Amino acid sequence: MKSIVLCGGGTAGHIMPNIALLPYLKKHFDKIYYIGTNGMEKDIVKQYGIEFFEIDTPKFNRKLSIKTLSIPFKLFKSICACKKILKKLNPSVIFSKGGYVSIPVAIAGKKLKIPVVSHESDLSMGLANKIIYKYCKVMCTAFDKTATGKKKCVVTGIPIRDDIKYGNKQNVMRLFDHDDTLNTVLFIGGSLGAKAINDVVQQNIEKLTKKYNIIHIVGKSGQEKTSKNYLALKFASNIGDFFDACDVCVSRSGANAIFELMSILKPMLLIPLPKGVSRGDQVENAKLLESKKLAHVLLQENLNGDTLITEIDNVLKHKDELIKNLGKQDTLNATEKIVDILIKLAK
Repeated sequence: MKSIVLCGGGTAGHIMPNIALLPYLKKHFDKIYYIGTNGMEKDIVKQYGIEFFEIDTPKFNRKLSIKTLSIPFKLFKSICACKKILKKLNPSVIFSKGGYVSIPVAIAGKKLKIPVVSHESDLSMGLANKIIYKYCKVMCTAFDKTATGKKKCVVTGIPIRDDIKYGNKQNVMRLFDHDDTLNTVLFIGGSLGAKAINDVVQQNIEKLTKKYNIIHIVGKSGQEKTSKNYLALKFASNIGDFFDACDVCVSRSGANAIFELMSILKPMLLIPLPKGVSRGDQVENAKLLESKKLAHVLLQENLNGDTLITEIDNVLKHKDELIKNLGKQDTLNATEKIVDILIKLAK
């Protein structure tokens, strides 16, 4: 009887690819378990009927402080907790989607001689996966460049949920008073929202709604609202419907979001999370797509009401070219590739 442990959390980018794998994993594994923290992964995973095991794990910080000095002790405690869980579950293989929660799971798996497969979504490898690389059998990557010169790396792309491809815009458009003669622009800031983008949209809502229908996913700290040509929601579980409803998607440039949008040939305006606030991975992702003429990019330091409208208009002007270029891309069948690797390594 084969079983698998999934792990990853903190943001949707570390959770939803695991969710995308579930229908395919169920064909080959008798039991599927998930190890995560008391974060958003806990609520999302339980919706799919997967048994969830909660651990407490330290967040790694590159800056020296009293908190960073305690990391080795907290990590040791997390590894011990993971070993206890893994001994009980005795999985055939572990799949890690990265993030700090995955570090103790991967280390504990290696110590117990359970094969570990990890996945890196971004162009440059994050700190968690740099550590996990030492303990995994295979590191799957979304981009060719990430795998260059690394023996354990295999380019797979990113698993995309099937429901992304079958959205129905009527499920969204009926929720607010919109103008069928206007283009529809969807703003998404990631699972936790994006304050800088949200603020500019709110400050310029009258200008924006004169030109477009605006659908705005504001994140958990935002405020839900409907008005003429405007719909604001905290979260969208049926994101495929929202993608189908828009002519342009204005988004952060986390790898999961851009691969989802690429898979459905959706024109994008990317506003990457700036370096300093993050490690710069979103800027790298955005610049790569811009260089291949797959998306337009507006840096956050240049973001205001006027530049936002100008860039949305530019995307609409080049919409056909962007769709044509996106259609030429091989986004790979990541789901099947990853499941094949997991089946082969399952002990």
